[in-house]
Amino acid sequence: MTKPAASTPPQTASFIALLPLFVFLTLFIGAGVYFQNQGVDYAFYQLPSVIAILPAIILALLLSKQKLNSAIETFIAGIGHSNIIAMCLIYLLAGAFASVAKATGGVDATVALGLSLIPADLLLPGFFVIAAFIATAMGTSMGTIAAVAPVALGVADQAHIDYALMAGAVMSGALFGDNLSIISDTTIAATRTQGCEMKDKFRENLVFAIPASLITLVVFGLAGEGQAAIAPQQIEFIKVIPYLTILFLAVAGLNVFVVLTLGIILAGVTGITAADYNTIQFGNDIYTGFTNMQEIFILSMLVGGLAALMQQQGGLAFVNHQVESLISRFSKSKGDASPRAAELGMAGIVAITNTCVANNTVSIVVTGEIAKDLAQKHGVSPKRAASVLDIFACIVQGLIPHGAQALLIASVFTISPITAVLNAWYCMILAVVAISIVIWRKRSVN
Repeated sequence: MTKPAASTPPQTASFIALLPLFVFLTLFIGAGVYFQNQGVDYAFYQLPSVIAILPAIILALLLSKQKLNSAIETFIAGIGHSNIIAMCLIYLLAGAFASVAKATGGVDATVALGLSLIPADLLLPGFFVIAAFIATAMGTSMGTIAAVAPVALGVADQAHIDYALMAGAVMSGALFGDNLSIISDTTIAATRTQGCEMKDKFRENLVFAIPASLITLVVFGLAGEGQAAIAPQQIEFIKVIPYLTILFLAVAGLNVFVVLTLGIILAGVTGITAADYNTIQFGNDIYTGFTNMQEIFILSMLVGGLAALMQQQGGLAFVNHQVESLISRFSKSKGDASPRAAELGMAGIVAITNTCVANNTVSIVVTGEIAKDLAQKHGVSPKRAASVLDIFACIVQGLIPHGAQALLIASVFTISPITAVLNAWYCMILAVVAISIVIWRKRSVN
């Protein structure tokens, strides 16, 4: 009889092993609530997440039944997991591209192009489209809001459009693009944790995003209450080319590392040939892009190490057991009811986590291993699992008033964050569309 291959023995499910995660969430949320009560701007970002997670890591090491040296080795192995390292490298390249493209005028050129195409009576849906395109190309909702919101505010003044509506249109478009973008940190996290190609996750996301965006365009079109003649814009189409190239190459299936590297080079060459830009600035902007990704880079590594410790101690097995119980309770057959319930379970886990941490990327990284295990057990394809994680993290990110997007756009438009999220209609529509698709769509493993 052939001797079975050696494998790591399954860990006993343990709720205690989850205590470090609760410590992290308690510190992060507690600090945010405290600073919010003190009236501090960006309250949930006063305590850096990479600091809040350190006590959790120490507790996880103390709770480990391994010897200290072995526990530390487990932690380091989690940090050095190939998915974590690849994720971090992509973060750096994505940050560099966004930084160089912005510095060379790519964002301004794209906004100008969009403004030149907006009909005077369709300003709200027009700004939704502008924000959506820029966010899809840049891979960041925050960068998009920072670039587009001031322009949108001026147009809202000129056209006498309610600030809350315009803020909702810009925020909706930014989150649409961030969710769909192939170079977004949420996409990077979702695809790397679930083990699928970015182009496959992109196509899967379209199933959710296209219907929701079309409905959103109609809603904002009907809500439009003013119009203004937009002054002629100076369009520098050459500066938009790097964004279009990134989108085309990524959807075509080219390796993401190659896509981002080519995008960085193209953006730099465009700046050097079409603007007052030189190679020294080019290098500095690449480095600036790297530093802009510092927090999520470090946090992803630390979360990878923490997850390895919790997995070794049985914490993830405990969560899996609880979710499995819910799935078996709501599944009436062994057909596609089980995958459907598993997808709803993934959606619920990432939504609850994101409500707590107010960061869609962090919530995906934290729940990625749990979702992957559920997907493998219940026949959910990796691309669909990645899409579900990203979609529902996006939904929650646009509906929490303590999220960075709501706080930023509220500060630009001088409205409350609650007012901002109440007008982020895309996220509400996406929630209805996504839940409907998860429940009714046929399933096949591929």
